Amino acid sequence: MASANLNIMIKAARKAGRSLVKDFREVENLQVSVKGAGDFVSRADREAERIIKEELRNARPNYGWLGEETGEEPGEDPTRRWIVDPLDGTTNFLHGLPHWAVSIALEHKREIVAAVIFDAAKDEMFVAEKGSGAYMNDQRLRVSGRSKLAESVFATGIPFAGRGPLPASLQDLARLMPLAAGVRNLGAAALDLAYVSAGRHDGYWERSNNPWDVAAGILLVREAGGFVEGIRDGDDPLESGRQIAANPQVFAAFAKVIRNRD
Repeated sequence: MASANLNIMIKAARKAGRSLVKDFREVENLQVSVKGAGDFVSRADREAERIIKEELRNARPNYGWLGEETGEEPGEDPTRRWIVDPLDGTTNFLHGLPHWAVSIALEHKREIVAAVIFDAAKDEMFVAEKGSGAYMNDQRLRVSGRSKLAESVFATGIPFAGRGPLPASLQDLARLMPLAAGVRNLGAAALDLAYVSAGRHDGYWERSNNPWDVAAGILLVREAGGFVEGIRDGDDPLESGRQIAANPQVFAAFAKVIRNRD
């Protein structure tokens, strides 16, 4: 039975998702224009955040807010905060690739307690609450049971356009790829973590995320039985921007490879 807060989050994600799907259908037509779809997608992103913010604020006006587009706003209740990415996978959306999501997390006393990641293009709703498990469209999720790197598929985000620690990421790939069954760069951190929770990916790491990229996904993985840590020992995986996540069987071997230089 979902809590009142989780139901509010699901409703907001669905409403924003409907708006984004409508806009996504227009993107293909815009690809051929000289100016391109960039400005249009930026507006779609901002509108999705407006919808989510309106829904959440109407229901819980005293909670704080951290959103990708509108930044941080303290609430009357200093212990609770929404953490929102209205469109994770913007570049995919811009190019007409149907792999993007709405991500909403609720933080209570600096701990993520509820999470929603909605892949509107595929109608997959990933949800989790602390202590209650993780689900996708009402199906209970469990991380994969693979225990060998050679059988495992990992996901990551590779820095682009001069953003983020590209040399370190390339070194990670050089160490991991000879040992693993594959590495995927699908362009949406929220969905990478959701896929770990669903056993589609065996692990995930990245060195340059924002809190709104990963807040919901961290809880999903943990509630599905997986581990999430900072890449450097002792780092907070949300605040540091550097995460490593995997099923319990492969985590130690995977972490050893990725932490080689840290």
